[in-house]
Amino acid sequence: MTSEVESDDLGEIDHLDKQLHDRFQDKFVVQPSLTRLLVSFQANKTRPIYRWYKYKEAFSASLVEFLFQKYQVIQGKILDPFTGSGTALFAASDLGIDVDGIELLPIGQHIINTKIILDTEFTLDDFNRLKKWFNLQTWKQFDSQVTLPELRITKGAYSEETKKEIEQYLGACYQEDSKIKSVLIFTLLCVLESVSYTRKDGQYLRWDYRSGHGQSKQSFNKGEVLEFSKAITQKFNELVNDLEPPTQQLELFQSKNNNQGKINLYQGSCLEIMPDFPDSTYDAIITSPPYCNRYDYTRTYALELALLGISEKQLINLRQEMLSCTVENHPKDLLAINQDWEVALSIANSQTLLQAILRYLDNQKSQGILNNNGIPRMVRGYFYEMACIIQESFRILKPGAFLFMVNDNVRYAGISISVDMILSDFAEKLGFITENILVLPGDKGNSSQQMGNYGRAPLRKCVYVWKKQ
Repeated sequence: MTSEVESDDLGEIDHLDKQLHDRFQDKFVVQPSLTRLLVSFQANKTRPIYRWYKYKEAFSASLVEFLFQKYQVIQGKILDPFTGSGTALFAASDLGIDVDGIELLPIGQHIINTKIILDTEFTLDDFNRLKKWFNLQTWKQFDSQVTLPELRITKGAYSEETKKEIEQYLGACYQEDSKIKSVLIFTLLCVLESVSYTRKDGQYLRWDYRSGHGQSKQSFNKGEVLEFSKAITQKFNELVNDLEPPTQQLELFQSKNNNQGKINLYQGSCLEIMPDFPDSTYDAIITSPPYCNRYDYTRTYALELALLGISEKQLINLRQEMLSCTVENHPKDLLAINQDWEVALSIANSQTLLQAILRYLDNQKSQGILNNNGIPRMVRGYFYEMACIIQESFRILKPGAFLFMVNDNVRYAGISISVDMILSDFAEKLGFITENILVLPGDKGNSSQQMGNYGRAPLRKCVYVWKKQ
């Protein structure tokens, strides 16, 4: 039964949310062309090159093209501070625009760097060597001394036969030069999930009942687990189909487009890197930060991170460096990173809807009602860190430049959190104009646990369009 105090808190949150909605009402635009397909990886599945690695959290290249055309971003330099697998980088480059990206996770870094190598450094000889390597299944003849790198949370992910073949593959590819090795490792990263007993599922890896994790409550029947040689060869053939030149000429096999924009990748956290950028550098920012939804990329991409040699300690450090989006994130000392962020933190402190939400969540925690006591800390960290990122974005954008952000609203303890309006309020107080909040035509649902306890509440999925005055 809802207590009187709790009822007052819910009433206050509802009132403040309605006030904010009234203020932004004329900015909300339901955009029929912004389908869930477009604002997700799904639209990349049929696009050559973009389809190679299934980075589920990515948006599509089509979204970049749509937004840049709609808001006339046609030249200059852009930034994606949460680059992921690099969709924005390559889509912008194909449009002739120079682009910088920032990515913390080594899996995203390897994907991007390998695609750059294929686009700018690979020769026809390199390409033919790769074809021969896969046609002969070179790794099967290799007596590997390599041991598959594993983390505690990835042990038991493969059958013994698959594990042995991956070790042979790694041993053989380590004999190659850096360019070939990068592509071979990338190809392997693309198939790890399909040859494993795991499936990426939001907050964690789900384990097939045949794995060593079979007693877990999350275990399920994955269906077919692909045989390694078949999976890796199919993936390489996909790369071949996307890249093979129309004529066998002794030149760079990937025909060069002199109009392509330059791509530059910064490796690390955008909270640490952005403060070093000069003022008024970028003509647009397009990004999709991690959502405030408890998804832990260090777990969902654990197979890939293990393969890339990330240690247990490094994994923990990566989790803490990420934007606060998991219940395990500790508070960051934001002023120690940049004293100028006092402005952003003050704005977050005075945002009445956010503070009412945080009080409510703290109260729920004190009563032992929350299913995880880390939720209030995560939500607080998320918004305060995003305030700092928005302040940096305003500083480094040129006057008149746009910031495009894909994000979802979320729900905890029965309350819907209007991420779109709170962040847009931050943005306006930092100097942006809210041009539009483009709303996907179909609202998304919320977790089965939230629906079971509190009923279904539709949540907006939006693309924010802010313009620097």
